[in-house]
Amino acid sequence: MSSTFSRPQSVSFRSHAGGWTAAAIFVVTASGCRKDPPPMQAPQVTVAPAIERVVADWDEFTGHFEAVNSVEVRPRVGGFLQRVGFTEGAIVHQGDILFVIDQRPYEAEVARAEAVLAQAKTRNQLAGMEVERAQKLVSSQAISREELDSRTSGQAEGNAAIRAAEAAVQVARLNLEWTVVRAPISGRVGRAEVTPGNVVQAGPPSPSLLTTIVSIDPIYVYFDTDEQAYLKYMGAQSAGPKGRQVLIGLANETGFPHEGRLNFVDNRVNGASGTINARALLSNPNGLFTPGLFARVRLLGSQSHPAVLVQDQAIGTDQDRKFVLVLKSDNSVEYRPVVTGRVIDGLRTVESGLKPGERVVINGLMRVRPGMKVAATNASMVIAESAAPASAPK
Repeated sequence: MSSTFSRPQSVSFRSHAGGWTAAAIFVVTASGCRKDPPPMQAPQVTVAPAIERVVADWDEFTGHFEAVNSVEVRPRVGGFLQRVGFTEGAIVHQGDILFVIDQRPYEAEVARAEAVLAQAKTRNQLAGMEVERAQKLVSSQAISREELDSRTSGQAEGNAAIRAAEAAVQVARLNLEWTVVRAPISGRVGRAEVTPGNVVQAGPPSPSLLTTIVSIDPIYVYFDTDEQAYLKYMGAQSAGPKGRQVLIGLANETGFPHEGRLNFVDNRVNGASGTINARALLSNPNGLFTPGLFARVRLLGSQSHPAVLVQDQAIGTDQDRKFVLVLKSDNSVEYRPVVTGRVIDGLRTVESGLKPGERVVINGLMRVRPGMKVAATNASMVIAESAAPASAPK
């Protein structure tokens, strides 16, 4: 009985022990098959040092071109229009013939006025002879003093008639001259509003509009500045508005390739809009600018100051704040809040938060987080090729 009892115990024990041995072998085997994960590689980024430049303050506005001189050509005498003497839309010079009005009635008026003048001179000559005879007769008491006075008065009236006739001749000749309508200024002429064969009117209620002429070179650019810009560039504390440099760009141009000078600022600020009107003058020898075109205007300040510049792609946005990632000496990146300004020469100005020479991440900004170590590749703060020069006057 004891033998029977002891065998099952021995078998049970071996079975139990064997189970634990297999479990131990399985654990050891499993532990031996597990591999440690490889270490994380530092993310690749490109860094470039922030640069410093001396720049001038400026502000941009929208303006429009206007001619320095603009004339509505109207006739000074009426009549049938005989000829149009210009090509519509062409450049004309002062004194060029634009229109010719039928001259025959005015030539006849000149001839009539000249005949009246000749008649007045003949009468006055006769009156002078009568005065001479009267003076001789009055000395011998052949005629009375009253008769002498009458003849002397007639001579004076003859002199006055001559002057009136001469004035009438002058007016008639002016009217004849005005039948040829000439360009009062040099510039680009518009279309002919009246064609040959039509009657043009010179007097009230309204003289006929024949055409218009606008001067081309030089040309004005008018623009409205806000109150802050006025105080900054044109107020009493500034160097004075006149002569300040203004850069101009058209809608289809990149940057501001044209230069002008500020030559007028209005005498009051508009109370409704809070703006004040200003004007720049620039040359236009090739007729590139046309009155009425819109212009982009950059008003430059006289004070220059150093500025820190970085590429736009180096600046990130954290809710309502701007930031850059600065590479530290241990190859980790530091979060740096910054205050940004305008774009100059294709680079963004950093008004505060960054020093010149500090290396900032310009490529790979989204792959890293503050405090991470990175594998940095050095580059330069490249200026965008499409950016137009704006940091200094040309």
